[in-house]
Amino acid sequence: MVTPDQRCKRDGSNMRIKVGNTKRWLAVGGAGVLIVSLAACGSNRDDSSGNNGGSDGGQGSSNVKGDPITIGTTDSVTALDPAGSYDLGSSTLEYNLYQTLLTIPAGEATPKGDAAESCKYDDPQTFTCTMKSGLKFSNGDDLTSSDVKYSFERAIKIADPNGAATYLLGSIGKPNKDGVLQVVPDAIETPDDSTVIFHLNKPDTTFQYLITYPGAGAIVDEDVFPADKKLDDDKVIGSGPYKLSQYKSGEQAVFEINDQYTGDAAGQAPQVFVSYYTEPSQLKLAVEDGDVDVAYRSLSPTDLKDLGTNSDVTVAEGEGAEIRYWVWDVTSPVGKEQAIRQAVAQIIDRDKIASSAYEGSVDPLYSIVPPGFDGQVDSFKDKYGDPNVDAAKKLLSDAGIKTPVTITMGYTPTHYGPNAVDEATELQRQLEGSGLFKVNTKSAEWEQYQTIYKEGAYDLWMLGWFPDYPDADDYLSPFMVNGGFFQNHYKNNEVNDLVAQEQSESDPAKRAETFSKLQDIAAQDVPFVPSWVGKNIAVYGKGVSGVEETLDPAYIFRFWLLSKNA
Repeated sequence: MVTPDQRCKRDGSNMRIKVGNTKRWLAVGGAGVLIVSLAACGSNRDDSSGNNGGSDGGQGSSNVKGDPITIGTTDSVTALDPAGSYDLGSSTLEYNLYQTLLTIPAGEATPKGDAAESCKYDDPQTFTCTMKSGLKFSNGDDLTSSDVKYSFERAIKIADPNGAATYLLGSIGKPNKDGVLQVVPDAIETPDDSTVIFHLNKPDTTFQYLITYPGAGAIVDEDVFPADKKLDDDKVIGSGPYKLSQYKSGEQAVFEINDQYTGDAAGQAPQVFVSYYTEPSQLKLAVEDGDVDVAYRSLSPTDLKDLGTNSDVTVAEGEGAEIRYWVWDVTSPVGKEQAIRQAVAQIIDRDKIASSAYEGSVDPLYSIVPPGFDGQVDSFKDKYGDPNVDAAKKLLSDAGIKTPVTITMGYTPTHYGPNAVDEATELQRQLEGSGLFKVNTKSAEWEQYQTIYKEGAYDLWMLGWFPDYPDADDYLSPFMVNGGFFQNHYKNNEVNDLVAQEQSESDPAKRAETFSKLQDIAAQDVPFVPSWVGKNIAVYGKGVSGVEETLDPAYIFRFWLLSKNA
């Protein structure tokens, strides 16, 4: 899949670069049954203190050292109740607040135990987890298998349109006549306080990955979180290494060490402050003034280049799997025409978008699956080649479509950073420059945007994606099955069958072959148009350690790895 860990230092500058992480497919046990052998997952840090990132047996505050840390970000939070969020800004906090049965350790791609001591596939449709002993929530309540069952069923029952459960937990739910996922009472069995048995409705080799994502697998306290609605953000509690002590939406979140935590990822910084900025320029100034110790998402390419010459900070790059892409509403008067969708795919100049909108800091993407994953193929490159207006014109002419075609294009101006506007403007320029399209651009802030694009506000709209789990399935099943999470109305029975096939297959080579087929279908049907893939980047000041270790394709920003010298 991806090359092994690589580290380098850029000569002649103060910018240190780390690119790392290896993606590996989980080993397959005998007779086609997958077995997950779960060792305790401490960090991979190796610092001069001899502390290995909290793997001291989980003695709560005994791991604490150094000063509090302030993290600055322009990301926004949809909800801190995991039943109501499916975005990076929310999950960044949730990974540190909650435990999941399994997690992805830094620099790795294989699930390992978090709240679970071990998990295994008894057969392709039965997944059993044995929980660690002595687990407690930050309020002192015991965490048992009953809380696990409650958490999964609650997320499905709430069915929040901005939540992940509807899209990720299909293997333990059942859709009603309207396609809304419903709880199956017998899907989760808890024979005792430490055992959880998932009875899957189909063979699903990805389930072990799905439950590492907080929006699907975060464990909440059944005595605190209401069964049928989200809990207010400032009232959430979990069993993770940190607890939330204060929260003001859009302003600041304050985390403190969770003294009840007994896991393998105990926090080091006594407090972590997360400060929210509306503009990248404000975040850059905060970095320069020392108001934040770490800036994690999102500074502009220009800001990053400038900070790379600042001897007081380090700009760190980790291997990334962030993508940007454009989605079609395939039922709109424009989007329903396959020839129009293909013509746009034929015209888009990804190299120009990367250079003009992002100053070369991202790479062109020719599949919805980014490079480095088994089965990835550049299907859009293979089908459409270089940008070609004449070829696009022929597609439209052959389909009897009169030009120019008017397209309503949507984007959100701040959620993905300031360059999202530049990308939308560049794509508009390319399409109108062909003479084949007239593009009307519209924008909305994220909270409104993620609602109205599902309601048909645009023919074509911009979205970004960060992986929920390190497997190519995460870039295909949420995008291509029955309209995807973005509800663009695309449906292809062959796609649905192929996704079910790869999810039930234990042979990596056969899965890769199916992944390739799915990407070729995407290039033919064009329910979306991939644009670019980027790196995982953070900026940190002197005395701060642990940042580079957490910059991997899993996009889990692990507060517990961070420390700051006193």
